[in-house]
Amino acid sequence: MLRANHGGAEVPCTLLFADVRGSTSLAERLPPREFNRLMGRFYDAGAKVLIEHDAWVDKFVGDEIIGIFVPALATEAHARRGVDAALALLRATGYGSASGPWVPVGVGVNTGIAYVGSIGEESDTELTAMGDIVNVTARLSSVAAAGEILVGAAAADAAGLVAELERRSLELKGKTEPVDVVVLHPYPAA
Repeated sequence: MLRANHGGAEVPCTLLFADVRGSTSLAERLPPREFNRLMGRFYDAGAKVLIEHDAWVDKFVGDEIIGIFVPALATEAHARRGVDAALALLRATGYGSASGPWVPVGVGVNTGIAYVGSIGEESDTELTAMGDIVNVTARLSSVAAAGEILVGAAAADAAGLVAELERRSLELKGKTEPVDVVVLHPYPAA
């Protein structure tokens, strides 16, 4: 279908990148089958959360899951849905619980305009998002500490995050200007 209907459009959307922190060390310490089970459990938890929050699972990349929230699925509240999904994903991996996390995860969430559509040629065609928003979200995820969500300023504003939350200005690899973020941590479940 993607080959037959090649194309896309620039659309406002929210991206979520969730990255297992220290996966290289985990893979070194765990037998391959056990590491595979851990990552499978993470992918399953992440995919469930993303789908429940009206995103589509873009892909699994190494130790990361990527979700895309577009208005057609997540409504105009896509930024709020992305932030809520990030919090839910950390809770699903044990953050905020008495027993603690079963896998260390850091999350980046960002909102902006991206090209969303099919890319590639022939049998290598896939549906994805491309543009600066994607790169920035990936960078946010890569610098988020375990148990931390870094939300780009545009996403924080669109999601209605309160001004009293922790804010940072980050120097991100490849970016010429600092990127302002709001920092979130999951609260214990009520």
